[in-house]
Amino acid sequence: MFDPTSRYANLETATLTYTDADGVTRVVAYKRRRFIPSPAGQTVLLEHAVVQGERLDSLTARYLGDPTQFWRVCDANLVLRPEELEEVGRRIIIAQPQL
Repeated sequence: MFDPTSRYANLETATLTYTDADGVTRVVAYKRRRFIPSPAGQTVLLEHAVVQGERLDSLTARYLGDPTQFWRVCDANLVLRPEELEEVGRRIIIAQPQL
């Protein structure tokens, strides 16, 4: 369902069974909620000061080798919205990915 490197890949899949308005029983599969893990114990590779025009996917490609892993940088900085890390002057933590 998800790419193995996705932040959702290892989440438990749950199901919800319900009966719709026509009396048909349906089963819906979904992933459980994901919480941002504690950064305690993470290995910080470096801190980066964001400059005009930088995007999080570009920074992630530069430092982690894969632009789709931007969510790891979000987790290391305890943010939900990636655009929060693109503010000029903001210092962001780039941590070693935890497997």
